[in-house]
Amino acid sequence: MVLQAVFFYLFAAVAVASAFMVIASRNPVHSVLFLILTFFNAAGLFIMLGAEFLAMLLVVVYVGAVMVLFLFVVMMLDVDFVELRQGVLQYVPIGGLVGLILLVELLLVLGTWVISPDIAAHTAAPVAAVGEGSNLRGLGELIYTRYILYFQTAGLVLLVAMIGAIVLTLRHKEGVKRQDISAQVGRTREASVEVRKVETGKGI
Repeated sequence: MVLQAVFFYLFAAVAVASAFMVIASRNPVHSVLFLILTFFNAAGLFIMLGAEFLAMLLVVVYVGAVMVLFLFVVMMLDVDFVELRQGVLQYVPIGGLVGLILLVELLLVLGTWVISPDIAAHTAAPVAAVGEGSNLRGLGELIYTRYILYFQTAGLVLLVAMIGAIVLTLRHKEGVKRQDISAQVGRTREASVEVRKVETGKGI
């Protein structure tokens, strides 16, 4: 029990510190690296809670794909960060308002937990209600049975968003040869082949 508490406070402290460094670092590459560290420590906390599927999902999807992609994009794009920081003060009121709302919500959660410690016993446990088995099996049974419609709808929304992003960012440059499927299929022999009679000893 003591060992679990030590690991919990270790993972939690490193996660909070690295999350603070994400917004405190001046270099965006360092911010992305600190965000990766935050995800790893959050995955450790999920493993301690018994949610191994969420932990592996956090590492594989967010760290292995999203954050690495962000890192490459930040490193390859030639962004003028000095120009970006010039208008940062105009977002301070909005940021302060969002921070205040989050602080009030955290105080409400902590206050409720202190006033009524047995409130955790009344929370819903959907995985346990599915049946005996691992966390991964319970999530799979819930997603693909009870919440299959919402799951498919979320996938459709993401697909539409991906197609929309591709269409909005697609730009055709002048002078670049591109494949035209309809033109290739509609080509005839007369338009593609030209037969010339060449006399003996002379070129074209």
